[in-house]
Amino acid sequence: MFADFLSRLVQPDPAPLPDSDARLALAALLVRIARSDNDYAPAEKDRIDRILARRYDLSPFEASDLRQQAESLEGEAPDTVRFTRAIKDAVPYDHRLGVVESLWQVVLADGERAQEEDALLRLVAKLLGVSDVDSAMARQRAERG
Repeated sequence: MFADFLSRLVQPDPAPLPDSDARLALAALLVRIARSDNDYAPAEKDRIDRILARRYDLSPFEASDLRQQAESLEGEAPDTVRFTRAIKDAVPYDHRLGVVESLWQVVLADGERAQEEDALLRLVAKLLGVSDVDSAMARQRAERG
């Protein structure tokens, strides 16, 4: 279902993603981080839906639909390294920084900061080209609210 999208995303020199594809790719990262501790909790799904609704001005139904598409994409997406590097090449820094903050919100959604989620988020932030300082600031913003 996502084969064409994924092949475009992991080309050696990907073109900037159209808005709908960028939404889907970034939503898939949110799903990947939530699944990384093998406990994809309802609180994490709810947080993803709220992030997507707020970030993209979607209705609750549209956000849930995007998350469900992202769940399918995440299952088919290449390894995290290739996937995030492709996004880095196709998405502007300020949007990637916003994604890192959203990823922290998902990690913190269930009230636990699982080691697997934390480690994956640190890797993803680095691969997205987000500095450790910016990632730490994003985590602090996520913790506050």
